[in-house]
Amino acid sequence: MIRNLLIAALLLTVGALSAAPKVAAKKTSAPAEELTVAPGFRAELLHLAGKDEGSWICMAIDPQGRLIISPQQNERPLLRVTLTPDGQVGKVESIPAPVHQAMGMCYAHDSLYVNAEGPNGIGLYRLVDENHNDQFDTNEVHFLKGFSTGGEHGYHAVVEGPDKMIYVMNGNHTKVPEGIATNSPHRNYGEDLLLPRQWDANGHAVGILAPGGYVLRTDPEGKNWELMLAGFRNSYDFDFSPEGEMFTFDSDMEWDWGLPWYRPTRILHCVTGGEYGWRSGSSNEPEYYADTLPPVVNIGLGSPTGVKFGTKSKFPKKYQQALFAMDWAYGRIFAIHLKPDGASYSADTEVFIKGKPLNVTDLEFGKDGAMYFITGGRGTQSGLYRVTFVGDSEQKRALNQVAKADKAALTARELRHKLESFHGKIDPQAVDFAWPHLNSADRFIRHAARLAIEWQPVATWQDRALAETNTQGGLTALLALARCGDRSTQRDLLLALKKFPVASLTEALQLEKLRVVELSFVRQGRPEADLAKLATEKLNAAYPSTSASVNHELVQLLVYLEAPEVIAKSLELIAKTPTLDEQAHYIFQLRNLKSGWTIEQRRKYFAWFTQLRKQENGVAKHPANLLQWFKDVDRDYADGASYPKYLANIRKDAIATLAPQEQAALKPLLEENIGTPPWKPVHERKFVKAWTVVDLEKRLGEVKAGRDFNSGKAAFNDALCIVCHRMGNEGGAVGPELAGAASKYSLHDILESMIEPSKVVSDQFVTYDIVKKDGESVSGRITDENAERIVVMPNPMSAEALEEVRLADIARRTPSKISPMPTGLLNNLTAEEILDLLAYIQAGGKAPASNGK
Repeated sequence: MIRNLLIAALLLTVGALSAAPKVAAKKTSAPAEELTVAPGFRAELLHLAGKDEGSWICMAIDPQGRLIISPQQNERPLLRVTLTPDGQVGKVESIPAPVHQAMGMCYAHDSLYVNAEGPNGIGLYRLVDENHNDQFDTNEVHFLKGFSTGGEHGYHAVVEGPDKMIYVMNGNHTKVPEGIATNSPHRNYGEDLLLPRQWDANGHAVGILAPGGYVLRTDPEGKNWELMLAGFRNSYDFDFSPEGEMFTFDSDMEWDWGLPWYRPTRILHCVTGGEYGWRSGSSNEPEYYADTLPPVVNIGLGSPTGVKFGTKSKFPKKYQQALFAMDWAYGRIFAIHLKPDGASYSADTEVFIKGKPLNVTDLEFGKDGAMYFITGGRGTQSGLYRVTFVGDSEQKRALNQVAKADKAALTARELRHKLESFHGKIDPQAVDFAWPHLNSADRFIRHAARLAIEWQPVATWQDRALAETNTQGGLTALLALARCGDRSTQRDLLLALKKFPVASLTEALQLEKLRVVELSFVRQGRPEADLAKLATEKLNAAYPSTSASVNHELVQLLVYLEAPEVIAKSLELIAKTPTLDEQAHYIFQLRNLKSGWTIEQRRKYFAWFTQLRKQENGVAKHPANLLQWFKDVDRDYADGASYPKYLANIRKDAIATLAPQEQAALKPLLEENIGTPPWKPVHERKFVKAWTVVDLEKRLGEVKAGRDFNSGKAAFNDALCIVCHRMGNEGGAVGPELAGAASKYSLHDILESMIEPSKVVSDQFVTYDIVKKDGESVSGRITDENAERIVVMPNPMSAEALEEVRLADIARRTPSKISPMPTGLLNNLTAEEILDLLAYIQAGGKAPASNGK
């Protein structure tokens, strides 16, 4: 969700085309009149945060209808905004509280629950007005639960559920805390990887394992805690529908654009015991895996922040029933129109509000029924907006016409809830009640039924699973056995699968059977020789399939089993496969094979890397849905920041499997450079001035028109921006690509970040200062970690310069407050060239949009 990079400053590249010519472009939020708003609605900008009010990231509404707002900065107090009867800002005041930098707040049980940093560390605090003087008690701290990690992937939302319990969401960098009930609905999770992963090639989320982002539930006093569901990447917020169903908006990993494991931002229906499949690095679980749950709808690119149902609004019924979901990166608020679909939902999506820059962070509905939303984050200008329905009677009538309640869907949800009631407990009735529903056509019901059975002792249902003859029911039962049974059950499990020949199955059932085999191999161990031989024969006969997804699973299994024909068949698939993403999947899996290659096969394999750039010249080489997601945000396709380094690491792994004679035979091919060409300046430059923000901010209005595109492009190169950042598919991979920065940042933000890069550094791109017990130190990005050591990249420009540090040798490691981006990069440019550079980045490197010549 959240984008920046060691060149965080440069990334903050570009934004405020709204500045008037010759007028200073100070930090600002998009004027309301420049927003695109759904027909019949009006947006108002009520308040711009003052210098002392901070950059806002979280909001709640108190029983009196006042807005409580938390800035992101540690030194900023909570704010309370009193609204007038006509929805304007009457007063903004700081309120004493022992917490700061809250990312989740919720009023419930005469208290404000806050997920924040405070005197007891990071965690959930309960603020109470003990004296009934309209002020929180600051003397006695009610600290309910501590969490391990702060920052953008740390502690997040707090929401009161329909059961009056308190639900807490944390991001994927936050470990599940101690003291969680052993009968929590979500358990038995694992990495479940058949073949070795690669961690993110730029070092993000290295060493972070399942369960990923998660939701906890506790009582109002915070005494009993349960892990309810997990598998998010970095959902920031969630809400309950009027029917009591939970939904969230999960983030993508934008550095993975173009890679086979990329997953877009998506709306998720969050159910008890749900598993949503995020795993770090290359290990995301595809949404068709039967042991995970699929999204309600995929959104595409973006950085999810606040979500809220319109239940308390005075909008027309269509929007009262909608889930509003915010995208910080591209300045959008979506209206998600849910449609009951069995025990879950599908959805239509609508861009309800859009602005540029409009870095939306949170929203609430006031007592007047209006939507109030805030902007901010990462030090950017914050604003408070109000949205009301002002349409005519005909518009209102049309929008009030909504579908009647779906009785069949209600019955399906009630059944799912009944099955979920068995999660977390041993019940003698569970197996008999749940068993028929293993055969349900509804994936959410099957999921709930399987978990109900998995909670019961394996001995009570193992034989029934092995004997089940119904295809869907049998595969679901064997999936449960693969997850819960020990090695002694493996032989019977694998032989039981013979009842369901691959050729007789639909694509969905083929994928389910293959997942059962994978989980058996992962959790129960490598099969005995005769079983491995049998599996190889059966799987090889099915490979290749007409289904790309089935082939994705078959190649993994056949590589794991070291099947003799998998190399030849996979190379043929690579030659026939139209998209680079799919080709890369086979390339990635084949890197694990040490034997069985001919020298010609090796040559074809390594030639793929050198031919890749030629293939990338055609945009049709990427899946249509990925290209559409870029189009949705007015972007040209660009590879993610980790894309080139992943390819380099895949190639490196494959080279490590070569015998000496193979290396000698392939030497010219292996020595070819597949990375970014060496940097060369466009112009020889001399020192001009040690620029400050004050020197240039008064001229930022001139960026709007009359700029020189070629000058800006040359400055982007000569100021070394291109060394670390991609503009389109040109440039380095140390920093994020910059074509989308205009949606997030004003020109003032961008200028400030280029000149003062350490002023705001996102934790997604942080480096670490590591001090060893012998006094030696090393600084850099952590690119790999296991139980024994970490791997540090001291120089982000060189992925080869790595240093291993044993965990036992580390005295301390702390995140650095210094950006890896050096200062002074603009000092060899003139003022005019800096303005041209801003226009170039603001235009995403597109000449027709670069505000000038």
